[in-house]
Amino acid sequence: MYNSKITGVGHYVPENIITNNDLKQWMDTNDEWIQERTGIKERRWIDPQSEDSTSIMGVKAAKIAIERAGLTKDDIDFIIFATLSPDMYFPGGGVRVQDYLGMPTIGALDIRNQCSGFIYAVSVADQFIKTGMYKNILVIGSENHSGGLERSTRGRNVTVIFGDGAGAVVMSRSSKKDIGILSTHLHSEGKHAKELSLIGPSTGRWVDTIIKENDPNDVSYYPYMNGQFVFKHAIVRFSEVITEGLQANNLTSEDIDLLIPHQANLRIAQFIQKKFGLSDDKVFNNIMKYGNTTAASIPIALSEAWEQRKINDGDIVVLAAFGSGFTWGSVIIKW
Repeated sequence: MYNSKITGVGHYVPENIITNNDLKQWMDTNDEWIQERTGIKERRWIDPQSEDSTSIMGVKAAKIAIERAGLTKDDIDFIIFATLSPDMYFPGGGVRVQDYLGMPTIGALDIRNQCSGFIYAVSVADQFIKTGMYKNILVIGSENHSGGLERSTRGRNVTVIFGDGAGAVVMSRSSKKDIGILSTHLHSEGKHAKELSLIGPSTGRWVDTIIKENDPNDVSYYPYMNGQFVFKHAIVRFSEVITEGLQANNLTSEDIDLLIPHQANLRIAQFIQKKFGLSDDKVFNNIMKYGNTTAASIPIALSEAWEQRKINDGDIVVLAAFGSGFTWGSVIIKW
């Protein structure tokens, strides 16, 4: 069996910066309130006048990752696209990336695991490569949250958190067994599905029904989050799945060179950092600049960490995420 390794990273975020103070035009909030609860100072939202969309941002990140991997689009065998905010209800973003990049008729798979989407995507790609089915897989996480947020005081608890952007990696086959993806660990607990969800429109309650009801208090088509409930579960599951990954590889927290957690809330990341006794230089956070970009958050952070030379050959890099579903997972990498 082969091993898989990340050979190229890239990311893209819209130019349009929305600060905490900018949000005042839509809702009753302030910079201190948002930073105290989330750690976020600003986020990127797509300018409606720009060409950017979930798929196009993914393409822009993918081009960088492919170039850094020393490959061309024709070297890619398969596409895995993680998002909760596709351009269309269907088809998914993966096929649009294939089209926009002018790739051969390779397969494209979409993953809808929200904040854990990129972790799940890496795990799937890892298995495809290990079995020898594919040699180079493009894995993308991309989100356009701003197009679906409730920009009002009623929706502020969710709206202030989320941002737009995309990150991508190229995962390639390697014959070296001691580098690359060492293991991946995935979990779910569906009984809590509605605690972090967007319920409609859905095939059980489609657009015509929503229009007919004409209920001004209906918020089913906006994201909902039970913040405290999610926070309490996140810190437990983050800890569990990181520990699971370390133990599977006979590692301890002292072996971690860099932890890149999903950028959900700076307070969660700080709690996990303290629990594992990690110094500031061993945890990478950028939620302050971008907010929560869901499936894009880890690949964006991974790309920035690589650009800032915080990742070196031989480093143990841990990726971990928790989110809607509930789903959570971790990836242990020897770079």
